[in-house]
Amino acid sequence: MGKKVREKQTQDLSGIEGLIYLTGQEGSGSTSDREFIQFLNVARRSTFENANMLIIFDRRKLIPRPRRDQLLERLDHLSRKITSFQRTLRVRT
Repeated sequence: MGKKVREKQTQDLSGIEGLIYLTGQEGSGSTSDREFIQFLNVARRSTFENANMLIIFDRRKLIPRPRRDQLLERLDHLSRKITSFQRTLRVRT
């Protein structure tokens, strides 16, 4: 694969966090906390899906390992934030 393709894939991966954030924002229009928790669950599952993609890209040598580790760390942090927020909503429910 060419360098430009790899750079494009890395840029696409950088936008993952924004897409997950937008999924959560879509859920903010929910009529109940329970419904909003479901949207947050979709966003959290997306972090795992994207982490798996990063691992596959690394194995295929499509991204450098340091970049993979950096993005995995960000996904882990985001997943933990989503989980914490879900807990606050469950307490109110």
